[in-house]
Amino acid sequence: MKDKEQIEIIGDNHFSTNVETPLTTNAFVKSDDEKIGNIQCHFAKIMEELGLDLTDDSLSGTPYRFAKMYVKELFYGLDPKNKPKLSVFENKYQYKKMLIEQNITIDSSCEHHFLPITGHAHIAYIPKDKVIGLSKINRLVDYYAHRPQVQERLSLQILKDLQGVLNIKDVIVMITAKHLCVSSRGIKDKESFTTTIEYDGEFNKPKIRNEFLKIIGQEKILSSALN
Repeated sequence: MKDKEQIEIIGDNHFSTNVETPLTTNAFVKSDDEKIGNIQCHFAKIMEELGLDLTDDSLSGTPYRFAKMYVKELFYGLDPKNKPKLSVFENKYQYKKMLIEQNITIDSSCEHHFLPITGHAHIAYIPKDKVIGLSKINRLVDYYAHRPQVQERLSLQILKDLQGVLNIKDVIVMITAKHLCVSSRGIKDKESFTTTIEYDGEFNKPKIRNEFLKIIGQEKILSSALN
């Protein structure tokens, strides 16, 4: 068991040990309704420990609303059955240049404090034999974002999934986000944000990578640091 100081250090350092989200082997044995019922009970206890009166009309339904939100909304991306079907199509136009989907909304939660992570993702790939429906990229980002996350892991999960479904290496994922665990607790810095960038294949070449950064308006900020 880690002591309190170690726990704080790990949380503040955004420490992560695995590209995969850490899950127990029995994570999906219980139904959603069972999970909601159990979380509702436990959260009611938390509210009582805080001294809140659960007989009050405004608070009486909060444990259920909280539990349903966690299972059905904020963390729906934990369950593989909710993963979007990633439809791919033959690249009939033989389009071989960069294809970019930018300003994709990130609405996630920090796994160390369960506080919101909000921002945007910019994703590009260079097609070969297959292309993917544009909305499927947005849905994939939304799926992986809706689980307790570390931003570095989120970037890698999106990248590796797109590489797999398209059977290519040439993918780049950039995420810029604000973390409420930084702005509302600890240092309480309201202005800072975090940027992660993962890439492979042709995007290892500075010329190709800088073309992507220029299009999304980040060339001046990042190209000097990456080259």
